Amino acid sequence: GDTLANVLRRAGCHTWKEFYVNDAGNQIHKFAESIHARYMQLLVGEENFPLPENAYHGDDIKELAQAFYELHGDRYRDEPEAVWLEDMSRFGLETNVPKMKEDLRRYGIEYDEWFFESTLHQSGFVAETVELLTQKGWTYEKDGALWLKTAQLLRQKYLAEGKSEKQVDKLDLKDDVLRRANGFYTYFAADIAYHRNKLEIRGFDLCINVWGADHHGHVARLQAALDGLGLDGSHRLVVVLMQLVNLLQDGQPVRMSKRSGKTIALHDLLDEVSVDAARYFFNSRAATSPVDFDLDLAVREDSENPVYYVQYAHARICTLVARLAQEGYPVPAADQVQGEVLTAEEETALVRTLAKFPEEIHTAARDYDPSRINRYLTDLAGDFHRFYGACRIKGEEPALLAARLKLADSVRSVLANGLNLLGVHSQDTAIIGDRMDTDVIAGMESGLATVLVLSGCTSRADINDYPYRPTYILNGVGEIVAE
Repeated sequence: GDTLANVLRRAGCHTWKEFYVNDAGNQIHKFAESIHARYMQLLVGEENFPLPENAYHGDDIKELAQAFYELHGDRYRDEPEAVWLEDMSRFGLETNVPKMKEDLRRYGIEYDEWFFESTLHQSGFVAETVELLTQKGWTYEKDGALWLKTAQLLRQKYLAEGKSEKQVDKLDLKDDVLRRANGFYTYFAADIAYHRNKLEIRGFDLCINVWGADHHGHVARLQAALDGLGLDGSHRLVVVLMQLVNLLQDGQPVRMSKRSGKTIALHDLLDEVSVDAARYFFNSRAATSPVDFDLDLAVREDSENPVYYVQYAHARICTLVARLAQEGYPVPAADQVQGEVLTAEEETALVRTLAKFPEEIHTAARDYDPSRINRYLTDLAGDFHRFYGACRIKGEEPALLAARLKLADSVRSVLANGLNLLGVHSQDTAIIGDRMDTDVIAGMESGLATVLVLSGCTSRADINDYPYRPTYILNGVGEIVAE
């Protein structure tokens, strides 16, 4: 979602990023019940207070219960359900939401607003929205509950989209409850109100939601409800459905489940892999495809790791530009370059790939598919590596040197811009192989270097088969053995 917002903004849209906090309804009820059960187990023992059937089993719930107990002792042992439900849900949210903000900030995401579902109920906006649907003739009462004529709204929507009467008749269309017999509004009523708030009250032209694929059945129903309010939800509400992420380690899946207590928190993941790797990998596939996140691959420092491969291309160019500038060859202005001298196949292929960048941004924004940027950057990095391996820059006659240098620097600029869209840093320095201390890098002649560290390396012949062309080659103790 964050990357999609970046792409849309680069394509010329004015974007607003919002996190919707479900702090009302059934989910928050289960959340509070889970905390309460763990709290009671601290008082009377686990064997004397079993967890509710649908409780969350994660360690985070145990931590919340322990913190609540340390704050209040056994005061809530005999409190009425209504009291502990309210107080424990509020405590859990007030503890967890700041942690979520901190984790997301570490991940490079800052939302323009955190919107709380509870405010819609407290302000009466949910009730007002349901009343508007009633006034427009889209509700009816049955068994003490208030129902939305979802089937009729969906029928109108599908016919307008080109489906035939026969096709619509085959669909199992059902109505939805908006207000239960006990007077409580359903999550669907709150969702309708929330989107009315965005489209009507705040006046956004388009609302793009990022949901898990398990909510696919909710999309058309919500669009149809907004159609019923006259808000053209069929066109103004877009839902990007994200498939599951499969975390792999040692070739085996790492299980994830809130209820089993095996959830992988973002901060735990970022303790294992870099933010750059996480953002690149999570955005590596279209929303319609599951993502296989290989934890081992994400920390590798070689060409098999796609983010490293792209960052390395950028660092390689930075090294080249800095070195040539020191030798009296700064990057020329475009109007000082004789482009006609770029005739090699690797050069023209690189120019063609560079020229595709604006269209890639446009298409990624149009299709709500920022993963196109990942694929483009990988292609561009590959084309550059092939160019760099085939086309010498240093030592060429001035016109060819200037043209190739300008071409390389243009690649650097596009790689940096593309990585920025993904929220990934463009590296100015690449270290390949063993890690080394920063003071070794600082001692390099240029201060910007592509470095290969190989234990036991004594000559250039030792790395003939290595896939990259380093600026410096060091042995295992940090001594430069080739340049």
